[in-house]
Amino acid sequence: MRIQFTRTGGFAGIQLTNSVDTAQLPPDQAAALEKLIGDAGFFDLPERLAPAKPVPDRFEYEVTVTSGEQSHTLVVNDAAAPASLKPLLNYLTTLAIVNRKS
Repeated sequence: MRIQFTRTGGFAGIQLTNSVDTAQLPPDQAAALEKLIGDAGFFDLPERLAPAKPVPDRFEYEVTVTSGEQSHTLVVNDAAAPASLKPLLNYLTTLAIVNRKS
């Protein structure tokens, strides 16, 4: 499974990006990430989730997950992210921060 992650916006406006291939991760991390994707119902979410009214200084995430022949891109504002998706966004943010420091 391949994941492309980008976070933009926020108060400082710093962009954070990362690419992940679960085949390159330790098995426990790959399993955790795949579980988060499944728990979020990622492939069933619409392509865009936005709050009814614009909210300043919020993060916007663009996540593309490709698994076999299946691929889905989601653009979501953190104010509109369903609770089931937030653990995945937090995990991907943490991975991006760790990889940026490496």
